[in-house]
Amino acid sequence: MTTIDDPETTTLPALPATAAARRTAVRRGAQLAAGLVAYAASMALVVHAGLGSMPWDVLTQGVARHTGASFGTVTLVTSAVVLACWIPLRQRPGIGTVANVLVIGLLIDPFLAALDHLPDPLPLAARVALMAAGIVLNGLATGLYVGARLGPGPRDGLMTGLVARTGRPIRLVRTAIEVTVVAAGWALGGTVGVGTVAYALAIGPLVQVFLPRLTVPVATPTPGTPTGRPPR
Repeated sequence: MTTIDDPETTTLPALPATAAARRTAVRRGAQLAAGLVAYAASMALVVHAGLGSMPWDVLTQGVARHTGASFGTVTLVTSAVVLACWIPLRQRPGIGTVANVLVIGLLIDPFLAALDHLPDPLPLAARVALMAAGIVLNGLATGLYVGARLGPGPRDGLMTGLVARTGRPIRLVRTAIEVTVVAAGWALGGTVGVGTVAYALAIGPLVQVFLPRLTVPVATPTPGTPTGRPPR
């Protein structure tokens, strides 16, 4: 995510004056929207499979169980709380960050309701298929919304903010965060299982496959290129 620290010295990106730049802007917006919708669907698939949820969703399940709030409501509130944690870390959200909070939080309940129309109980093979589809779709969704380069999700921003503040390796910070939320969620009654482990093992390689192919090139102004700001 790009931040602007000093308006007097920061070079602003060129305005989307050309047809190519407009097409890029449209692609970034469409890719962000598609990625967030797919992310919400992927969460619903893994949760409905009942074989273990993604790390943050374990916490969401635990909180929902104790509060009586819906999964989507808890997801929305948790995202807002995590976003508030950016303030002392001096992280700045982008439009994609805000969209992440709203779109995923609002869509997860409808997706879960749609999956409730499936036969109950589902055969184990069908549950495994749902779990696998959800994990792969989550990797694709992450590549889409991160590749749009319009701002990280709240949880990603928390991770990068802590890395910047503590100087610790990203793998250590991410592991510490996810172990903490899984432990808290499990203590509250969230579902931990093979799906949780499968997600932890598979998501890195999946994102590594999808992200380079889905990252939108954004031109960087070169010296002498108009920046959209009048000369002084």
